[in-house]
Parts: sequence; structure tokens; C-alpha cells
Amino acid sequence: MTRSRLLAAVALCALAPLAGCAPGAALSGSQGPTLRPFGSEAELARFQQRLVRDYEKRMEKNPPPPAPPMPTAAPSAPSAPGVSPQGLAVTGVGTESVTNVQTAGVDEGGIVKVHGDHLVILRRGRLFTVKIGGDALQPVSAVDAFGPGVDPQGAWYDEMLVAGDRVAVIGYSYRRGGTEVGLFRIDPDGRLTHRSTHQIRSGDYYSARNYASRLVGGKLVFYAPIEPEPRGGDPMAGFPAVRRWGGADSMFRRTVDATRVYRPAGGLSLEDDPVLHTVTVCGLEADDLDCRSTALYGPEGRVFYVSAGSMYVWATPWRERDGREDRDARPRSVLYRMPLDGSAPTGLRVSGGPVDQFSFLESGDGHLNVLVRSEGRGDGMWASEVAEGDAALLRVPLGSFGDGSRAAPAAAYRVLPDPGPGPFQNRYVGDWLLFGAGNGWGPPRPDGSELFATRWADGDGAARLALPHGVDRIEAMGRDAVVVGTDGRDLHFSAVRLGARADTAGRYTRAGASQGELRSHGFFYRPETEDSGVLGLPVRGPSRPGWEHLARGSASVLFLRNDAFRFRELGDLAADDRADAGDDGCRASCVDWYGNARPLFLRGRIFALLGYELVEGAVRDGRIRELRRASFAPWPAAGR
Repeated sequence: MTRSRLLAAVALCALAPLAGCAPGAALSGSQGPTLRPFGSEAELARFQQRLVRDYEKRMEKNPPPPAPPMPTAAPSAPSAPGVSPQGLAVTGVGTESVTNVQTAGVDEGGIVKVHGDHLVILRRGRLFTVKIGGDALQPVSAVDAFGPGVDPQGAWYDEMLVAGDRVAVIGYSYRRGGTEVGLFRIDPDGRLTHRSTHQIRSGDYYSARNYASRLVGGKLVFYAPIEPEPRGGDPMAGFPAVRRWGGADSMFRRTVDATRVYRPAGGLSLEDDPVLHTVTVCGLEADDLDCRSTALYGPEGRVFYVSAGSMYVWATPWRERDGREDRDARPRSVLYRMPLDGSAPTGLRVSGGPVDQFSFLESGDGHLNVLVRSEGRGDGMWASEVAEGDAALLRVPLGSFGDGSRAAPAAAYRVLPDPGPGPFQNRYVGDWLLFGAGNGWGPPRPDGSELFATRWADGDGAARLALPHGVDRIEAMGRDAVVVGTDGRDLHFSAVRLGARADTAGRYTRAGASQGELRSHGFFYRPETEDSGVLGLPVRGPSRPGWEHLARGSASVLFLRNDAFRFRELGDLAADDRADAGDDGCRASCVDWYGNARPLFLRGRIFALLGYELVEGAVRDGRIRELRRASFAPWPAAGR
């Protein structure tokens, strides 16, 4: 299923109600057994062959449901011609982050990063650098995000990470059927040089909310699912493997052997449509990508979350059994914990499903906290936008994970209020969990909403905070929070004080505006004191459906000052409508699925990334004023 197709409506199957979670003994904090690996290649091959045969039969008899559609029609992609919720992840020595990351120390793949005196920007199938050191604002280098000799037809180059002098571009090729990793060297002058391109077997990792790649301890970490599709009669042909594009040895090399592939947890049935969930960790020190994978079989629907030491994968079946779900059946979803050091994964049977990665928090008290909904089906494609059902907070000790046969007991779930209709947003901020419903990718609705706030460790209930707008974005604002949403006409920013109790504090309204970016990286808050700072968010015109960020760029980046919950508008740094008006000769990634606008706070300076422009501003007399701008557009008018 590709991003550029408009997908048919999906009929979601119903999970057992959360109140019917399987009973069991209280979970202890002691480490239990791990998942069991296959003992030999022959044993693994027999299991995989059985899985492939079953997959072929099911595809003939009953094709799987399509991925959930976007909530409203969006344009098809043009074909190519031919525990700090906002930590400062370290991307290099002495380098600040410009990425609104979920977890401190875990950088996330994005469209703009910092390397020394330069910004590195990924857009529409190309990499660019712009010098900002020494008070400069000067485009330096531009190269294709794919290697020489690589046909980019059918490929999307989505994310980028910087480690030392290496830039890693992560993409997915529908034509070649796998993840691509392009490695580039960036020198101290900002010049980019392609070093190598690698293909890794995988299924499509795309999510409208999540990011496929992370950088942890200088290592590239990414998740990908692999379906048991038959390939040339070899049941092992689709297993995780990597090859160097155009190298002397272009043969695939397996990145996982049988002893690092783990059996289905707790007797997983073939009716659960198991796929191979893979976590791959790659060293970036050399041009030849050094990767090792850990893989396990689990249900198809997935949401993954990366902490400093583990990747968690919540796997949920798409299908009902015999057209219904047995209320007394053991939970069929499995929560896996896959350590990044390659040690054996563990699992726990669970009910419901998280909406996105922000539903997770590995807390410092040795617990995993996950907000789930009874009809969550993962975050692949646009699945996060259509999750429904009862809500509950699952809280379990990290030591309670075992071989996957044990289920989290009902006592581990705390039932939460129904957030109402609409795409669901959730975020952990300090000791609090905040959640509510808004508009997402759909058209804005002219009504208000409620924000719910509860302490994740020991809260007895959830406070209800009435808002005159939907809950479309929840972000940390220092130790407190800000909620962004529309009432169908105007864009609202509501401050939420998180102290002895949670309550709304101040509000700013931008008349006739809507969000210009939906992804988490579109927002950034720069704290100045405990209760003051500056935030930035891309904005567009009024009453625009969320999906339009794919087709129309943001008009500007709005900057607000927060002074003890009193918002004061500093103003906008605006795009030049002519800046994206030329023919950029795009050959790949010609829709900005991951956005194209960002507020950037860096070394005391303020920037707005707007398409092919980088605009610098400064606050003078309480207003932000444009100082200068630079275009790095790849046509002659840009100066290259």
C-alpha cells in the first residue's frame, strides 16, 4: 500500500472491551524469562515456510483490510519525471538540537539538523547545507539525497540524521521494496559528498505521526515490519538483509540469524496475521553500513517507541476471529521490549492499542506507562487518525515482561474518561498525562473540546478542562504545557498550568488561522526561565483541513512569548510566495509528507525554515523583525 494512493475506507474490527482484560496475578518487578529464539536455520525456515503458505491461502480467500484512509481526500502525490518530553538530543559535539524530540538523548529523524556552523536540510529528494556560523546566512552545498546510478522512481526520502561527519538519509522505495539508507560526508565547510547507498529489506515504515529512525549513542536505530510474502519460492528471501548499492559485492547480507529471531509470544495464532517486527541498529563510522537486527513474530498492527535503552513495539491484530471477538479470550495484542544492545526481547500480553509513540513513557521509577484505546490498530499510514473506543492507562513494572505468555491483569489498567469523537492527541509532560480529541488531518469543526489531565504515577482520576477549541497539538512548555487547536475559524493556544493540580491559565487567539504543520517537529519551545520562553509554530490561512499541508506550504511561522502563562504575540516570519514558484526538477519525494516549515532557535538566533527559504529574525521593541533571508532553491535564480 503506497502513500500516493487514496485508500478505501476500512472497517476496523472490535477489540475486547478494556474492562474485560484477562485477570491474572499481580505483576512483580522481578525479571522473568525472555522470548525464545529459534534454535537453527532449519527450524526457522520450516516455521517461515508454514507462515508463507498460510499467507498465500489467506490472500486468495480473504485479502487483508486496507490501511486506514486519511480523514478527507488529499491530492495524490505527483509522479517523479522519469523523561523530558522535549529534550535536547545531542547530534554532534557541542551541537544544539533543533528537533522537538520526545525523549532527551534520543534524536529523531527529521528534515533539518545542525552540524557545526551549518544547517543540513532535506527537501524534495535533495540535501542542502546553509552556513549560519560567524553570523552568516549563506547556502553552501546541494546534492541528490540518492546516490549516483540510483533510480529514484517510486522512492521517498523522508528523514535525516547527523552523527559526527556523517549524514544518514532514510527513505523507502516502493519499486525496490525496502528501506534505503544513503550516507553522506559533511566537511567543516558544509560541503556534502555522497559516500554510499544501502538497501535494507523491509516493509513500509510510513506513519503520519511517527518517525522511522532514531539516533542513540551515535548508532542509527530504526524499525520496520516485514510481511511473510513469498519471494521466488524461497521462504527466507524476505528476511532482514542489507546490501551496498553499486558496490563490488552487491549481494544481500543477512543482518539477523536464527538465534536472533524470536518465536511468537504466548502461542500467537496464524489467524493474527503475524509479521516479522525488526529493529536494526547500524554503526555509522564507516562508508559500509554495519548493521545488526533483532526480529520477532507478532500481530501486524504496530506502534513503536524508543527509549534510551530499548525499543517497545505494541503489536495488535487487524482481524477478528470468525467475525467476532470473544470477551473472555486472552488478550491477543502483545507488547514487546527489544533492548538496543541486542539482548533477548521480552513480551507481555495486553489489550487495546496505543494511538502513537506519544502514548508511551518509560518513567524513571522503573515502569512503562502506555495510554491505550480499545480500538487502536497501530500507527501505520494514517491509522492514528481513526483510533476509537474506551481509554485506559496501562502501567507495568519493566521487570514484569517475560516470554509473552503472561497477560497484564485488569488491575494494571486505569480506566480514563472518553475523550469524545475526533483524532486523539496525548502527551506526557512532567508528572502529568494530557489527552483530548481534535481535528487531525480532517476539516476543522466549529466546536470546543475537553482536555483531560491525570498524574500518570498515582492519579485517582482525570481533571476535565473545558476548551473553546479542539485538541490538535499538546506540547511541553517548560514544566507546563500548551494546547493548540481550532474552533473552525481561529487558531487558539491555551496554556495549561501543571502544579498541585492542572488548570488552564492563559490563552492567545490568532484570528483566521490554522496550523501549517501537523507533525510534532513543526513546534519548538525555547525556555528562558522556569516560567517564560518563546515558542514557534507554522501557520496558514483560516479553516483549512489538516491534509492541506501536503499541497500548500505554510504562510509563515508565528512566534509567541510566554510570560507566566500570558502569551504575547511577537509576530511572524513570512514566506515569499515566489520562493517556491520555480521548477525545481524534482525527481523524488515531490510531496512534503514530513513537512517543510520549522521554527529554529539556535545560538541566540531565531530562524524560520519555509520551503526553500531560511528567514532570520530578531526581537526588537517586543516584535520580531526580519533581518534577512536566503533561498537555497535548486534553480538558477537561487544563485547556483
